[in-house]
Amino acid sequence: MKQQFNPKNSDLLININGELYHRNVAGISPFDSAVQGGDAVWEGLRLYQGRIFKLIPHLDRLRDSALAMAFSEIPPHEAIIEEIGKTLQANQMTDGVHIRLTLSRGLKYTSGMDTRLNTAGPTLIVLAEHKPPVYDKSGIRLITSSIRRIPPDCVDQNIHSCNLINSILAKIQANAGGVDDALMLDYQGYVAETNATHIFIVQGGEVLTSDTGACPEGITRAAVLEICARAGIPHRVKNISLSEVYRADEMFCTGTMGELAPVIELDGRRIGAGETGPMTRRLSQLFRERTEREGYQVVELASPG
Repeated sequence: MKQQFNPKNSDLLININGELYHRNVAGISPFDSAVQGGDAVWEGLRLYQGRIFKLIPHLDRLRDSALAMAFSEIPPHEAIIEEIGKTLQANQMTDGVHIRLTLSRGLKYTSGMDTRLNTAGPTLIVLAEHKPPVYDKSGIRLITSSIRRIPPDCVDQNIHSCNLINSILAKIQANAGGVDDALMLDYQGYVAETNATHIFIVQGGEVLTSDTGACPEGITRAAVLEICARAGIPHRVKNISLSEVYRADEMFCTGTMGELAPVIELDGRRIGAGETGPMTRRLSQLFRERTEREGYQVVELASPG
């Protein structure tokens, strides 16, 4: 799976600290903390008919991550929402849009890791792109990466930071293996997530997902668990071994950029029937119904006629 350039994004306006710049000239200082050491946090949002699904939980996670990294300044939710709306309106966007929020610690007066060098900040970047869900809904293929997910006693993965080297190295392995993404294990050998998404398996009618000790607390993951609870679908969070995945009836992954996508192959082994399973179809439909009626209104749709 490789994302392709969308010509609709040729003239995007990028919002950096409230100012709009054409994508070809938008940039941040080499003294910004994001450039200096990946000292930044981020969120991915999706726009459905003028509404952002689970916007407040996303902004809560952004704030929690910034607090965990001891940012001295964090914009309030209202200020961030205002900049999101400004960016979408400037780009005339109302649907089928993915938004990448980046919040860095801000500018340093000289290069270095010491956060006392930061005297201006934070830096807020709002990047909105025309981008439908990126995964093939007919099924994706994975390999198990040799790159392990970082345990919380090294770097807590529930800090949603911009240091993504761990995941990038796993993605490189997936690319070399000719598959879509890589499944990553924790240091105990249990399933954590893929390089970009959370995973679920279905066994005997029960929906199972791994805990978040070695991966971020996913917003879409939480939404799927909510859906299961409301629909009376048996579900459980537990440690999942690789052998459990191999013999699962179904497998799917979840994320804001790709929603729900079936996994039909892992390490050259067919998962279940090798096609989208009935539980995955049911949960995908229930998720779609929620995104069609729920969300935080950030831009108004044009009136018909």
